[in-house]
Amino acid sequence: MVVLSERAAVRRLHDRLGFGPRPGDLDRGFAETRDRLLSGGPDAGAAATPMPELATPPDKPGKNADQGAKQAAKKQLQAQATQAVGWWLDRMAAADVSSVERLTWFWHGHFATSEQKVRSPQLMLAQNRTQREHALGSFTDLARAMVVDPALLLWLDGNSNKAGKPNENLAREFMELFGLGVGHYSEDDVREAARALTGWTAKRDSGTAQLVAKRHDNGVKHILGADGDFSAQSFVDLVLGRPESAPFVAGRVWFRLVSATPPAPDTLNRLVAAYGSRRDIRALLRAITDEPAFRDSATSLVKQPVEWLAGLLRALGVRPGSLDEKTRAQLLTGLRGMGQVPFQPPSVGGWAAGGAWLTTSAGVARLHVAQLVAEHADLGAVTKARDKIAAIGDLLGVDSWSGRTRAALAGVAGNVRQLSTVAACAPEFTVSG
Repeated sequence: MVVLSERAAVRRLHDRLGFGPRPGDLDRGFAETRDRLLSGGPDAGAAATPMPELATPPDKPGKNADQGAKQAAKKQLQAQATQAVGWWLDRMAAADVSSVERLTWFWHGHFATSEQKVRSPQLMLAQNRTQREHALGSFTDLARAMVVDPALLLWLDGNSNKAGKPNENLAREFMELFGLGVGHYSEDDVREAARALTGWTAKRDSGTAQLVAKRHDNGVKHILGADGDFSAQSFVDLVLGRPESAPFVAGRVWFRLVSATPPAPDTLNRLVAAYGSRRDIRALLRAITDEPAFRDSATSLVKQPVEWLAGLLRALGVRPGSLDEKTRAQLLTGLRGMGQVPFQPPSVGGWAAGGAWLTTSAGVARLHVAQLVAEHADLGAVTKARDKIAAIGDLLGVDSWSGRTRAALAGVAGNVRQLSTVAACAPEFTVSG
């Protein structure tokens, strides 16, 4: 194992627990940086970027509605969805300490919910707020909130889950993808768990979810070897109390923040112990960063497009909220070209990982986005520098370039915006080493 230097380990902390360093962030030590990232305290930058207040989305026009009404409703919904995405990207760039946003992004992928089916940017933002509130807290509290979250209920057909005719989608995905993992429940458990979740109904007009008593099955259920009149909350507690749950959750965090290679058994035991009975996310993250594998140079991760863009915006001091509408639209088009737009995961399983983001078409889209960001960045420090290649590295938090990358950068060093564009697309920045 090749152990990262202190500075490289600090950069990895920023990449994995945040969206990458800003200029000057790498001058702090590992312990100080970790404490700062895990504090989750007040953040002036994030506070100055409040969540937008969206109007209640229009009802879906009926079959007999005229084409004009349908188009107007569709246009309003698209405008709100675009506003929500633009706001979150701006907050990712604005946060002084980006760990809360980074973990909110992680939980968005874990409890993957898409606005394209929910059809309510308002509810997607409400879910986003809930995930942010619990981002570094207790997974118990987060899971209890998510199982009755209005957007998740609509996404997984909770509104059609009623006594006598249960819909199994939410129960199945909660066990398989959110709390236990494949192979740790039976089809009978799914059917019985669906009964426990009957009656919970989301309302788009009020932005809330409520338990409709007459739709709820009050009978005794047999789930995961236990009998009882389980409710949504007691179902969550039952699932998270299973011995397979903690290793599953710790493993999912490890997969996204450390390595695609699962943790060794002794490592996993330490992570589960830190997570503990409180299911403490902050303690789990601290334990992860204590592991030797976290400092192993071999545990590199390809940045997801949103992670890459947020890091680039932060490094170059570009705020999406300050850009004109056309440029913001081009940023979103670029993200779509790379295959990832916030609030629009492709399935309940979330987004891909690793080399899936390194396709030729994604590379072309990335180049266009990097060029767009460079056009709006203040690159004065690079212009004035004698060694412009080193200067752009300082801005991006890259200490050294490979010979091949350096040669490519040397070819465009005469134009700092081209230099920034090429550097942002280089492996040293697109991969968290």
